[in-house]
Amino acid sequence: MNEQKRVESLLQRVKAILLRPREEWPVIESEAGGIADIYKSHVLPLAAIGPVAAFIHAVVFGNSFFGITHRPSFLSSLSTAVISYIFTLVGVFLMALVIDFLASRFGGVANRTNAFKLAAYSATAAWVAGIFQLVPGLGMLTVLGLYGLYLLFVGIPIMMKAPEDKAIIYTVAIVVVGAIAGMIFSFILAPLMLMTSSVPDVSDGGLSGSVNVPGVGSLDLGKLEEASERMAAASERAQSGKATALPSKQLAAMLPGELPGGLVRSSTKSSGSSIGGVGASSASASYGEGDNRIDLTITDLGVAGSLATLGNALNVESESQNGSVFEKMGKIDGRMTTIRFDSERQDGRYSMIVGDRFNVEADGAAGSINDLRAVVNRVDINALESIAKSGD
Repeated sequence: MNEQKRVESLLQRVKAILLRPREEWPVIESEAGGIADIYKSHVLPLAAIGPVAAFIHAVVFGNSFFGITHRPSFLSSLSTAVISYIFTLVGVFLMALVIDFLASRFGGVANRTNAFKLAAYSATAAWVAGIFQLVPGLGMLTVLGLYGLYLLFVGIPIMMKAPEDKAIIYTVAIVVVGAIAGMIFSFILAPLMLMTSSVPDVSDGGLSGSVNVPGVGSLDLGKLEEASERMAAASERAQSGKATALPSKQLAAMLPGELPGGLVRSSTKSSGSSIGGVGASSASASYGEGDNRIDLTITDLGVAGSLATLGNALNVESESQNGSVFEKMGKIDGRMTTIRFDSERQDGRYSMIVGDRFNVEADGAAGSINDLRAVVNRVDINALESIAKSGD
C-alpha cells in the first residue's frame, strides 16, 4: 500500500470510528491485523498530533501559567514532545492490558488483540482533539477527547464480548483502573482489585444517565449519542461544501469599534486557512494601550467545530484559586467557558464556545471577571448562534 492509500485509509477509519462507531466496531473486530499493524497504521500517526501541536504552540506562543508566559527553548520543547509521544505509545498498550485483564470480571472474553484494538481506536477522539492545542485559547477543547469514553462504551460488547448491561460499569472500571495503572504499572494488581470492587452496580446498559470521571466531571451518555449524530451531519455538510468557515473580514466586521470605559479599537488583524475547501478563520482587535489593553477575538472553527457538539455531553467542572489567580472551566448559560483572572494584576481571559462552532475570547486588562464577560458580550452572540444553526 503506497503512502497516499495509507493516508486515505487512515482518514476513512478516523471518520468512521468517530461518526459511525456502532457500525465500525464490527468491521474492526473482523480485521486480521495484529498489534504491530495497528501501531503502524493508526497509533503512530495519530498519537503524534497532540505532542506536535503542543510543541508548535510552545515554540510560537509559549506556555502560560497563572498569567505568566514562558517560551521554552526549541530543544526543551522538542524533548517534552518526544517524551509525551513515547508515553502515549506505551500508554495505549498498558490500557489494552487493563481492558484484557478486566474482561472476565464483567462477563467478557479476554483477547489481547481485541483489547488493543479497543484501546487504540477508542483513543482516536482524544488524539484528533489534540490539534486544538495549536491555537491559544482553544486548549480547553482537548477535553472533547472524552468522546473516546463513548467509543469505548460502544465497542466493549463487540470487541470483548461483554454483556451490554455491563458495558457502563466495565467502562468506568477501565477509566478508574487505567488512571492508576498508567503511572504505576508495577503495582497494577492491587489497584485493579481495589477499584473494580468499588465501582457502583449498574443494571441498565442503555444510553441514559451519566458516568463520573474522577477529577474531570461527568458524561451524559444520552447526549453523547446525539452528539455523534450531529457530527455525522456536520461531516455531510463539509462534503457538500456547505461547512466552510466565514471569511475573516466578515468576522472582523462583528468586532465593536469601542469597549466599555472608552477603550477605542486601535488595531485589527484577521487570518484564515483552508484545506480541501474546508477551513477556519479568525479576527481580533486590540483596544487601549499598554497596561490598559485588551484583545477581543472571534474564531470560526469551521468543520472542526463539529467536535464542539460534544460539549453538550460533557458536564466538565473545574475551579481553582492559587494566590490571586482564579481559574474555572465549565458551562455558563449553557456554553462551555474558561476563565482565568488575576485580581492582583487586574487582568485575565474569558473564553466561550458559541453555537458549537465559534470561540469568542477577551484577553487583557480588566477590573473583574464580569468586565471580561461584558467585553465578550459586546460581540453579537445571537448572530453567531444563528449562523451556526443555519450552517452558513
